[in-house]
Amino acid sequence: MLQPLDGRTTRAWEGGASFSLGNRLYRLAWGATWLLLGRWSPPQLRAWRRLLLRLFGARVATTANVYGSARIWSPANLVLDDHAAIGPGAIVYSMARITIGAYAVISQRAHLCAGTHDIEDIAFQLHARPITIGARAWVAAEAFVGPGVTVGAGAVLGARGCAMRDLAPWTVYGGNPASVIRSRRIRFEAPE
Repeated sequence: MLQPLDGRTTRAWEGGASFSLGNRLYRLAWGATWLLLGRWSPPQLRAWRRLLLRLFGARVATTANVYGSARIWSPANLVLDDHAAIGPGAIVYSMARITIGAYAVISQRAHLCAGTHDIEDIAFQLHARPITIGARAWVAAEAFVGPGVTVGAGAVLGARGCAMRDLAPWTVYGGNPASVIRSRRIRFEAPE
């Protein structure tokens, strides 16, 4: 017998569920709630979407912003710090904790994926590993951040980049796999 994410014994390789009935019912209730009450909401209703996320266990700062078209697998595994933002169409596959730091931005259609499969296991069992997006980091449009990755404070993962390893703070990355482009320097004055 196998031990899935919630610790109970399963026969997933025979088509059994990887998650408990309670977990699946929670996600069903969340999905229906977001579809009926959150997804359609205009961008200005940030507080309403924060409330819905909190009702399902997310830790969301009062200044955070999540667009209605974002897809969040489990709010109970989501932490959004001050002024953090999840853009339109972003996918937050929060099988494990996903923490998005202060002023960090997850751009449109970016994908944070905290779940994977053990490819060496005959049962192809699911595994979850937390993702941390540091303060003032930016995961650009359609970029992918894999399980267990930490995107350092101020780091940038360019559009359609793929991070399967940790990204150093204040560094700009791009490509697949993500590689260093240059360091990130913040201007404190307007350019001339």
